[in-house]
Amino acid sequence: MATKTIKKVRDADATRARILAGAKKEFAKNGLGGGRVDEIALRAKANKRMIYHYFGSKEDLFRTVLEEVYTDIRAAERALELEHLPAREALEKLIRFTWDYYLKNPEFITLVNSENLHKARHLKKSEKIEKLFKRFVSMVGGLLDRGVQEGVFRPGIDPVQLNITIAALGYYYLTNRYTGSIVFQRDLMAPQALEERLAFNIETIMRLVCVDP
Repeated sequence: MATKTIKKVRDADATRARILAGAKKEFAKNGLGGGRVDEIALRAKANKRMIYHYFGSKEDLFRTVLEEVYTDIRAAERALELEHLPAREALEKLIRFTWDYYLKNPEFITLVNSENLHKARHLKKSEKIEKLFKRFVSMVGGLLDRGVQEGVFRPGIDPVQLNITIAALGYYYLTNRYTGSIVFQRDLMAPQALEERLAFNIETIMRLVCVDP
């Protein structure tokens, strides 16, 4: 009996994971409005009944996908173990990580864009998101405080403003890469252009934060 119960739980977890993976791809491609439950079911090798059983509705499934992508990036940030590094080195590592994460996970940006179109109505219902960001802001705040103690960072920098700026430097560049490549007449996604942009991002943040950039 116990073995059967364990198998059912594992099967349920596997099905739920497939549905989330399929929903992530579908919503990233077509947004909430254009995303189709039939297509998600096809991607997940599940049926629509199972989707509604596990997630209740398409809206709730979208909210869960958002929670998952935010959980993933926050978990990856914690894995950097920035608290064990000198503050300046830790900040540069966070800047590099954010840039690389956006490049390797383009669906994160498209999903965030989609939720902004809906004025964050799904995230407003999520207690999970609030907890995730409290921990993240605390982590960045601790990094800044450590830098002040080490004599390398200016005091009084708001960790929320800093995070917004780090994110914005990469976010805007990548979300506007197609129009930007035409307007500025350069391939913004060429390897050298990406390296130059990362170097610019690091220099910009360091000049903002450091006592002696």
